[in-house]
Amino acid sequence: MATGLIPIRRVVTGNDERGRSRVVWDGPAPNSYPGPIEGRGHTDLWVWYDKVPLLSGERDDGTLPYDFPGPALGGHLRIIHAAKYPDNLDPAKNPAIEPTHEPTAAPSRRRWDRGRGMHKTETVDYGIVLSGERELVLDDCTLLMKAGDIVCQIGAWHQWGSPREECLMAFDMIGTRFVDGPSGLAQGDDKVIHPDPSLKLPDGVKPARRIVTIDREDGKGSLVSDGPAPDVRFDPARPGFASARLWVTDSYPAGMVFESLQSSHTIEPPAKGTVCRVVTFPPDDTWKGQVGSDEVQAFFSAMGSPGASTYSPSAPHPYMQKTQTADFCFVLEGEISLVLDTKEVNLATGDVAILRGANHAWSNRSGSPAVVAVSSHDGA
Repeated sequence: MATGLIPIRRVVTGNDERGRSRVVWDGPAPNSYPGPIEGRGHTDLWVWYDKVPLLSGERDDGTLPYDFPGPALGGHLRIIHAAKYPDNLDPAKNPAIEPTHEPTAAPSRRRWDRGRGMHKTETVDYGIVLSGERELVLDDCTLLMKAGDIVCQIGAWHQWGSPREECLMAFDMIGTRFVDGPSGLAQGDDKVIHPDPSLKLPDGVKPARRIVTIDREDGKGSLVSDGPAPDVRFDPARPGFASARLWVTDSYPAGMVFESLQSSHTIEPPAKGTVCRVVTFPPDDTWKGQVGSDEVQAFFSAMGSPGASTYSPSAPHPYMQKTQTADFCFVLEGEISLVLDTKEVNLATGDVAILRGANHAWSNRSGSPAVVAVSSHDGA
């Protein structure tokens, strides 16, 4: 474990010989890499070389090597540790005072920079603020991101300002392909879906902030949208439940588009695709004993995935579900239990769970809402 970096608890699931979901690893993610400045660096959580992550096997894919920004035909999941620059920082180590220059390609040819930390990568990124604050700097604006905010970065030029305090951000970086060489401009119509003004969130549910960035012009990272996620589903049987969908990719390489939520709403992503969502779970005590087969099936049908439910009266939780996906789950707020066939795991704010085709449910035994961000990948 590297010194100077906050340990990241990572829970990884698998299936036993009978197909029952189980915990394979639970502990600090082993691959942490400190940078030259105390408190700065990154922790690798998962890597995949093919179009979709593998859902089986005993290999810890969080330890696989890769060159940033990740495998060209796959992707990677990491957490960035960003501490405030010390006042006495050696200028030679401060990218903020580096001279600007014309875009320069890295040897990998999948990332470019133009000085002062301004860069772009041939990826679609889900950037999730786990704690602290961070400034996202584009060519047309600067945004302050706080804990729980998510940016869907579509190959855009950007840089990250020095935080006022320790900041942790998770990045799910998915391979794309620039059809116009290093320009990496957006494709398709600039039509953004906005929330229905009449939409009212249940008590205890906070809006999920969705930021979308892309390059409209060569060399200029632009803001496409910044506001509450527009696609939110509820569960009448669980007052206070909300599932907000933020972004979908439906191919590999991922598309360079302004908006992606025109696709049908489902729990699992499209083939060779991904879906990013934020889910708020109310305390179980608010609905426990009032939910049965009919209510559960109505919920999964409304979510567009009736086949995902594995409901059984003898199951450890009524909302057990299973999909052919790798789910990267980040506890943003509160405490929640991950319910598997063979075990329950209590998770706290900042913990990460990687579910590999696992039969599971989420159980909130606390007295307050719990919020989990989930990036689901079609798996193999």
